[in-house]
Amino acid sequence: MSRPASRTTTPGIASRTTRPGTTSGATPGPKPGIASRIAARTASGAVRVVLVLVGLFWLMPTVGLLISSLRSPSAIATDGWWRVFAAPAELTTENYRALLSDGAITDSLVSTILITVPATLLVVVIGAFAGYAFAWLDFPGRDWWFLLVVGLLVVPVQVALVPVSQLFGAVGIFETTLGVVLFHTAFGLPFAIFLLRNFFAEIPRELLEAARLDGAGEIRLFARVVLPLGGPALASLGIFQFLWVWNDMLVALIFADAQSPPITVALQQQVRQFGNNVDVLAPGAFVSMVIPLLVFFAFQRQFVSGVMAGAVK
Repeated sequence: MSRPASRTTTPGIASRTTRPGTTSGATPGPKPGIASRIAARTASGAVRVVLVLVGLFWLMPTVGLLISSLRSPSAIATDGWWRVFAAPAELTTENYRALLSDGAITDSLVSTILITVPATLLVVVIGAFAGYAFAWLDFPGRDWWFLLVVGLLVVPVQVALVPVSQLFGAVGIFETTLGVVLFHTAFGLPFAIFLLRNFFAEIPRELLEAARLDGAGEIRLFARVVLPLGGPALASLGIFQFLWVWNDMLVALIFADAQSPPITVALQQQVRQFGNNVDVLAPGAFVSMVIPLLVFFAFQRQFVSGVMAGAVK
């Protein structure tokens, strides 16, 4: 009986070890390029410091407006707002007391809210219904109607000022809050429909078919499935519409009631008397800027989610 052949081992082979994370015999990968090295260095501390400085420089006008709103008119007329760091005792809240006692400014804030909130809600609600219809409902000429909506995106507001003014005058809503709301709603809907239709179209068809098999109708399907999934897009649209309507002055200057104008028109009227009303103009401008910022930060998470979802899709 022959003995089995003994196993032989080549010296140096069995004891060879492999580095962690590498494979024996694997060739090293290519060296990172210049772009990769630059991208890797963007997380360094120096770059972060530069970005923070850029952000502070971008916020400088806002800080200057805030400090000016807390200074007396004589101090504003004497030197710049940065001098407050040498004399912080000159800061006062008297300007905001004057703002709250100025009926024109407080009424304009109320008028702005009465215009902005309905115009935003109408655009979001109608745009959501229309976006779902263009995305998932079959009706004659759907694609042609959607192309018409897309074409309305390029129509400038200035083109419609004269004919819409004549139309509103004929129906009796010129220089009224309702007229301003309808104008902003009409010009906000094309973008809303375009945005929400593209977002709703990315919802998996299998999910909608499963809901239909469970007995859900179109209204229930829209309310229970589509709206929760489209929450980030709806929040993004609401923020955009709110900022556009709140900061608008052209439409408000033409269509709003001259006795109760929005805050942008009221501040523009104060600019004409800048030397006498700086104590009202500075805090009024800051308040008109802070409210949209608060709305943005309140829905910041939904806004970022909607932007990222649109970028991925």
